[in-house]
Amino acid sequence: MKKEKHRKIHLLKKETYWAIIGNSCGSQLWRNNYALVKGKKRDLVANGKMSCSFFVSSILKLFDLISNLHLTVAGLEKDLIESGWKEIVVSSTLPRGSILIWKKQKPFDKSLSAWGKHSHAGFYWGREKAVSIAPYHSFPIIHHWTYHNTREIIRAYTHKFLQQGK
Repeated sequence: MKKEKHRKIHLLKKETYWAIIGNSCGSQLWRNNYALVKGKKRDLVANGKMSCSFFVSSILKLFDLISNLHLTVAGLEKDLIESGWKEIVVSSTLPRGSILIWKKQKPFDKSLSAWGKHSHAGFYWGREKAVSIAPYHSFPIIHHWTYHNTREIIRAYTHKFLQQGK
């Protein structure tokens, strides 16, 4: 019987990270996150309309780039900093997969006005494009990074993982 040679496999983690972000578009995966609040079941992400941090943090957690899942941008940003992500200048030359934080604004859906103004988070996709939860679809899409100058990006974060060769 012939001995089979073992081939060395090198996982391309950064390329897989990018693929998962791109393949997330159109997915309903982040549409709900339930909890018991005062004994009643409640969807903490409003059927996907408030799920940007859940979306971003779940992909980052999958690659051990943060420590926990998050449902708020404030919690996500705190974990980013504690997990070695560095704030960088917002520019069109950001590394693909960097995290974008948009300025607070009122919810797109008027039924969520009681939630007040909120920040938004997503991934930089390159060429002034981003991937984030679209408030009018409740799932991730690729879109213009400033929503065609209607929402300001206030911070961006990168990680050494994005700088590595493979």
